[in-house]
Amino acid sequence: MQTRAAILWESHTDWSIEDIELDDPKAGEVKIKIAASGMCHSDEHMVTGDMVVPPEFAELVALEQFPVIGGHEGAGEVVEVGPGVTTLQEGDHVVLSFIPACGRCPSCARGQQHLCDLGAVLLAGRQISDFTARHHSKSGKDLGTMCCTGTFSPYTVVNESSCVKIDEWIPMDKAALVGCGVTTGWGSAVNAADVQAGDTVVVIGVGGIGMNAVQGAAMAGARHVVAVDPVEWKREKAVSTFGATHSAASIEEAMAMVGELTWGANADKAILATGVATGDLIAPMMSMVAKGGRGVVTAVAPMTQEDVKLNLFELSMMRKELVGCIFGNANPRRDIPRLLHLYQDGRLKLDELITTTYTLDEINQGYQDMRDGKNIRGLITY
Repeated sequence: MQTRAAILWESHTDWSIEDIELDDPKAGEVKIKIAASGMCHSDEHMVTGDMVVPPEFAELVALEQFPVIGGHEGAGEVVEVGPGVTTLQEGDHVVLSFIPACGRCPSCARGQQHLCDLGAVLLAGRQISDFTARHHSKSGKDLGTMCCTGTFSPYTVVNESSCVKIDEWIPMDKAALVGCGVTTGWGSAVNAADVQAGDTVVVIGVGGIGMNAVQGAAMAGARHVVAVDPVEWKREKAVSTFGATHSAASIEEAMAMVGELTWGANADKAILATGVATGDLIAPMMSMVAKGGRGVVTAVAPMTQEDVKLNLFELSMMRKELVGCIFGNANPRRDIPRLLHLYQDGRLKLDELITTTYTLDEINQGYQDMRDGKNIRGLITY
């Protein structure tokens, strides 16, 4: 069939809205009519080159990352089912999990679906089943899909393992956000940081990920939740709507505030959710962490980032922990429905996360708005 998509032909260029050809699903695959797609910062990392595989490695593994259809945070309806699909049927509503979950690899068997072995193919952008493409440009060029989903298109073909079935009465434009940003942020606090009742928590950066880390920390019973962001209206929103108790414009300002709030004990947990993770942010974050406390790095760093500032003496002598986090360290098949049930109960805020909605043709404006600090989450609706 013919449809449209936002294609990135190479880094440091704009998204190009073009007609494409979409094949029917093959074995183990389904065709999805996308209702909405969140505009996550991870797609921006493709534009800036932060999430582009180094050429020497790409050549080694014969990886062709571009051109790629963007989008990995979406929800929609199954409109066609390929042979061998057993868990879905036409008409089912699904959230696309940006990390697929096979349910059989060692990580899935340990209850760590966010580390599923199928994640190894996310940046390759080809179908999980046979490593070929279902999306093609009008000239016949094979197109990759961001995280094997490609939600910057009203129709896509994905593997069954990327789909999580949801209740039909949940609005799909809100459900789309749980495919990445909400689960990643909420899980950063609840799973990776393991926030406990009475904790003091600092969230550095309150965009689409950080605002949900604020929600998660508040829901877990934190006594103090300090939202750190240079954008004033985001700080105000974190306090007025999402559960933060305090806010600061910078890490330096937050340090003084946390010291006063805790009588010098410092924060039990700190979560880095900035737009880009850089090595110079780690030391000041960890300096705010209490003895025996934990720092969580959720923000995406450039793939070649290796230099980190960190006081190793303080790390060991004060028994601090520095941990990584992907997809909120969640199990998407369990946590996506669980979060949507919290939304149904009025406890998780999704409507309030959507700052502006866009058409597919407005995608470049949407990402400019994100760069300018105008959005918590922009949403493309079809």
